Amino acid sequence: MNTNKVWFITGASKGLGLSLVKKLIENGCKVAATSRKSQSLVDAVGNFDEQQFLPLEVDLASEKSINEAVGKTVAYFGKIDVLVNNAGYGIGGAVEELNQKEIKDSLDINVLAVIKTMQSVMPYFREQKSGNIINISSIAGFAPGIGWGMYAATKYAVMGLSEVMAEDVKEFGVKVTVVAPGAFRTDFLQDSSLVFAEKKIDGYDAVRSSHGKYATMNGTQIGNPENLAQIFMDLVENPNPPVRLYVGSDAYHRATEKIRLLSEELENNKDISFSTDF
Repeated sequence: MNTNKVWFITGASKGLGLSLVKKLIENGCKVAATSRKSQSLVDAVGNFDEQQFLPLEVDLASEKSINEAVGKTVAYFGKIDVLVNNAGYGIGGAVEELNQKEIKDSLDINVLAVIKTMQSVMPYFREQKSGNIINISSIAGFAPGIGWGMYAATKYAVMGLSEVMAEDVKEFGVKVTVVAPGAFRTDFLQDSSLVFAEKKIDGYDAVRSSHGKYATMNGTQIGNPENLAQIFMDLVENPNPPVRLYVGSDAYHRATEKIRLLSEELENNKDISFSTDF
């Protein structure tokens, strides 16, 4: 692989982000990575060559903080070649239960931070006429589950945003892939990566059941984060990477079933669709 490329990865102190950072460093790549606390990155990564790794303390809700981090990376390594928008967290609850702060906080990190980082790196990518953007969505951004409406909303947003972004930046030689993982064996289902609506309304039994089911999955997820990290590295080497990539056999099966349901619903209501034409 091309070890001269510089990677910028958000949310890298744990989970998929950390697996990717470690694998890149092992392969001799240069990496800048963000976390709310830079020391947590240093501790998680362990021993590293300062010529290879730049830990950054970044508030992803702040445009100023993101721009400063991108600027520091370019000053340190001379460029950025790959942006990986990995930061994000799950939020559960019926839509009625969510308060405005819970909604805003989720949008700030899961959606707006993705937009801000892309806006920050694009001037460099346009100037060098190259670059890769990898945005992490979720299978919930295409085939969501009950009780995760807000999370699905943010991940749908990342899917749509990435699809259009891929077309917008194609003429600059910049490639965009949105990755929709299934369940991977990380700490995503732990309290540090999941929040639930503070308000609980009686009667939402199916929502509570769904949350309970996901809690029991922790530690038994089918996805291997080390394998996914390798896929990210392969994407950057691919001269024609996919715009949409579903990873994990569970993601593939959920997407396949969703496509079947969409096709069935579309055909069943075809007459209604056509009836609105002049």
